[in-house]
Order: sequence, then structure tokens, then C-alpha cells
Amino acid sequence: MISVLIADDEALVRAGLRMILRAAGDIEVAAEAGDGAQAVAAVARHRPHVVLMDVRMPRMDGVAALARINRAPDPPPVLMLTTFGLDEHVHAALRERAAGYLLKDTAPRELISAVRAVAGGGAVLAPTVTRRVIDAFAAGGPPGDPAAGRRLAALTARELQVVRAVARGLANADIARELRMTQTAVKAHVSRSLAKLGLTNRVQVALLVRDAGPLPPSPEP
Repeated sequence: MISVLIADDEALVRAGLRMILRAAGDIEVAAEAGDGAQAVAAVARHRPHVVLMDVRMPRMDGVAALARINRAPDPPPVLMLTTFGLDEHVHAALRERAAGYLLKDTAPRELISAVRAVAGGGAVLAPTVTRRVIDAFAAGGPPGDPAAGRRLAALTARELQVVRAVARGLANADIARELRMTQTAVKAHVSRSLAKLGLTNRVQVALLVRDAGPLPPSPEP
């Protein structure tokens, strides 16, 4: 049974989420919280498998609560919910290692699938959020963070090529055509690169590449 903590400042929203999750059969609601501070305390008290948390809450917002939760030993994955497709909270939540980011109008079956996915160690992002975050970062000027560059330097030449393509928003099939690889090979390179970089999803890759700024041309693999 997957235990979930629901954190949202609206009681009606919490009630709706509770009904959806309990109908899944393999998910139980361990506790609820009305703001970020309550969510942090409830995580320590109940140790849920997954936290389902609204981004905008009083006293302490969801991003601040996420950061506090992730500083504790063995933190549960946090799946963020918002009514907004893209704002500064999306970027902040991804930098704080949110396990997922969904819009509140997500269909019930997709919400249940997302909870199961992050409970199993996966990451989930609403497709519209993924595309718009990548586009927004691609349009911005490169900050050139040396620490980000050093992390990318740990990749092989081929992994770096694949990661740069991922950061441009290309799907595995597009990367395979561009780099003349099989999709199976691309998937393997993406998985290895995520593991080396300590990341969980493709949007985090885009953020890291953007932070690194201009890099020397990738050597031939």
C-alpha cells in the first residue's frame, strides 16, 4: 500500500484528492496538511511514501516546504500540484528536486499513475510543463555556472551529445536520427547520464545544461 500525504490549503481540494487516491485501491492517505509548515511536520510524523503538495500555500509555500523535506534524511518523493502551467515556482521546484509536477486539472487516472510512478522511484512531469520549461530556458541567456560545467564534464563525449540534445527538448527518436544511433542506445545513454548527474528527469537536464552556459564543442565519441 502506498501512503500519501496531501498538502493543500483548500479543504475541498484535499477532499477531492483524497477521494481519487482512495479509489485506486493500492493508495492510502496517511495525513493531510493545510500549509507548508504543517506538511514538513506531517512528513516527519507519518513518513509517507509520497507527498502530494500544492505549490501556493500560506505560511510556507510548497517550494519552501519541499526544500525543508529534502534536507531531512531519506526524504519521500514530492509530487507538486499547481493551477499554473509555468511560473517561477516551477523552476524553483525542479531545482529543489521535485519528483513530479502536475497541473490540478490532471485526469484522476493520470494522477494515480503519477503517484505510483514517483513511489517507485520515477519522475513525472505534465507534458505542457516540460515543453514550456525547456522553451523558456532555451530562450534565456546562459549564466555559465562553473559547478554545472564540472558536473557535465563527468559525461563521456557521446553522453554529452545526447544530454545536449535532451536539453533542446528533442525526443529519443529525434536524437537517434540526429546522432545516427538506435533509440535503444539513446535511452541507455539518457539513463546513464541521469544517474551520473544525480538527476531524475529531462527538464532537470535542460536546467543543468542551461546553467553550465556555453561549453566547448563535444569531441567525437
